Amino acid sequence: MYTTLLQSLNRLHPRAWDFIQLMRLDKPIGIYLLLWPTLWALWVASKGLPDFKLLFIFVVGVLLMRAAGCVINDYADRHFDGHVARTQARPLASGKISVREALTLFAVLVALSFILVLFTNLTTILLSFGGLALAACYPFMKRYTFYPQVVLGAAFSWGMPMAFSAVTGELPPAHAWLLYLANLLWTVAYDTYYAMTDRDDDLKIGVKSTAILFGEADRVIILTLQGLALLCLAMAGARFSLGIWFLFGLFGAAACFAWEFWSTRARAPQACFAAFLHNHWAGLAILLGIVLDYALR
Repeated sequence: MYTTLLQSLNRLHPRAWDFIQLMRLDKPIGIYLLLWPTLWALWVASKGLPDFKLLFIFVVGVLLMRAAGCVINDYADRHFDGHVARTQARPLASGKISVREALTLFAVLVALSFILVLFTNLTTILLSFGGLALAACYPFMKRYTFYPQVVLGAAFSWGMPMAFSAVTGELPPAHAWLLYLANLLWTVAYDTYYAMTDRDDDLKIGVKSTAILFGEADRVIILTLQGLALLCLAMAGARFSLGIWFLFGLFGAAACFAWEFWSTRARAPQACFAAFLHNHWAGLAILLGIVLDYALR
């Protein structure tokens, strides 16, 4: 159904596919990785009964902001992408879309996202500015620090405190930030797998990443980060009185992480990329555990 929708959009205009690719709508993995943790927080904050209006706002908001993030990322990397085999055909790098068109699209996507946030409350509206700042600055971090994945983790996790504030009208309680920390750690882990895919090219062009920083310890550090993320989730689950189904979700995620560690033992770029893609199943397992835990009480 999703592929059919994209094909329909492509038929509307001869350049539609270029903009679909710019927003990565043809590659929904980023949507999943951003959406599952946001829904963790929304379900927990709502005690298993999320309001439909908020569910709509956050699902559509994730779609819009992920697309906006991809646009600004390609704008920031437009002079680098042409030198990386995996990204040299991207619309901005190849000249299919102009800088002005990309920045205009970014502004439209952010404006639509902000309109959605206006239907929440003042606390959530104020928090949204922090999310925008993180999303806008992340793509430029790889020029200045070996920790751009940490900034990405902060950006990808920002929907979680926003979900709590949208439900309660207040800043999240202290233990809710354990969910935020868990997702930040997990994001650094899976985006390091992603960065391992391009490590050789990044070394040639001077782009920094945790994959370069971690070196030969990359897989061990990734597994450690994933383990710490599960620990934070378990601690948060205890504070929110989540039970056996939530624990099953954590076990499912742990199994995913173990498979990723094993499958990347040769550090082949395609295996590392497959491990990155595989992470969304871990996020989905945790979400299903949360949903079932509340539903089957």
